[in-house]
Amino acid sequence: MENVDVVVVGAGQAGLSISHELSHAGIEHVVLERGRVGETWRRRWDSFCLVIPNWTVRLPGGPYRGGDPDGFMPKDAIVAHLVDYARSFGAPVRGGVNVSTLDPAEDGGFLLGTSSGEIRARQVALASGGYQKPHRPPAAAQLPASLHVIDTEDYTNPKALPPGPVLVVGSGQTGCQLSEELIEAGRDTYLSCGRAPWIPRRLDGRDTIAWIVETPFMETTLADLPSPRARLGANPQASGRRGGHDLHYRTLQALGVRMLGHLIGVEEGVALFAPDVADCVAFGDARYAEISGLIRESCAARGAKPPEMPPPPPFRASPAERLELGGFGAVVFTSGFRPDYTRWVRFPSAFDDLGFPIQKDGSSTMIQGLHFMGVHFQRKRRSATFLGVAEDAVVLAERIVTRKRSM
Repeated sequence: MENVDVVVVGAGQAGLSISHELSHAGIEHVVLERGRVGETWRRRWDSFCLVIPNWTVRLPGGPYRGGDPDGFMPKDAIVAHLVDYARSFGAPVRGGVNVSTLDPAEDGGFLLGTSSGEIRARQVALASGGYQKPHRPPAAAQLPASLHVIDTEDYTNPKALPPGPVLVVGSGQTGCQLSEELIEAGRDTYLSCGRAPWIPRRLDGRDTIAWIVETPFMETTLADLPSPRARLGANPQASGRRGGHDLHYRTLQALGVRMLGHLIGVEEGVALFAPDVADCVAFGDARYAEISGLIRESCAARGAKPPEMPPPPPFRASPAERLELGGFGAVVFTSGFRPDYTRWVRFPSAFDDLGFPIQKDGSSTMIQGLHFMGVHFQRKRRSATFLGVAEDAVVLAERIVTRKRSM
């Protein structure tokens, strides 16, 4: 049995960032990855690109250095950046190693069951990402067995779907992006809406993310949220394709996407939807108003002129509440993800009732020596993004080093 001081699970931006900081501190460790570096990004759909600008890619010791900081890297460029980053400091990545179990060891450490044998570790950092298990609403189980039903991770492009109309369920960033791509490819597209915020791509010629970063929005902590469940909220609707543009309910409706409310059931091949499209639009508009207020306050505090932020135009729709699914080509679920740690991590007390780690600054407050990277609101709202991974890695590495010295 192999013995290692620290094992990091996952070689995406979170795992590589903590590996960089551990390497800098001279801590022996290995990074186990079931696929290749950046595997999660490799599995995105064909046209995937970042929704936040390239300048937000701020890995520790590996920020974006390309010639288009205000652009949006496609997935191949994201993967290339991560591969180059891993090589830059000799990250000890072992690819093709699947970690199937994490159990307590007899000496108080950890025992990892992997596809290449068992490994005993003194400390473990789980960096398997914030997007682990696709979520489907209960009504999904009522869909006809003959219908082609997939989750986001199985979508590649419009041509790969069977012919016929497509129903997209879930209207966060992904649902809106796929709906836009499908309608532009000539597919009849229906979008089952939910409560998601939206932002304009640019304000006064400057990317809205740049304005937001200057507000306290990205500094929000878990304690600031109205409830822990708020971590499951959708990211703001927007797009980085074709240089970046507005993408929300109004733009999709103008393209011809037919809006529907929440999917609430399926009866004899007929999908049933709640009459709540107007409520979903109103929710997004309210979040836009809140962001606009934060930007105005931030500008006022530093004596800067705020950008023009006009209110959105009225939204008019008469959505159907029943949809005959006969002849449909596919249903694509983009209704979010949930944590999946408890399926393979044998420390039930380490997680809350939603499956999120109970942690502080990335270290479990329940299990000594167990750590996490890339978790939603690990420290702040920015934690699970390229924008916040560096500062989280620095803080967590210090905690791992401190624990090692005390053992």
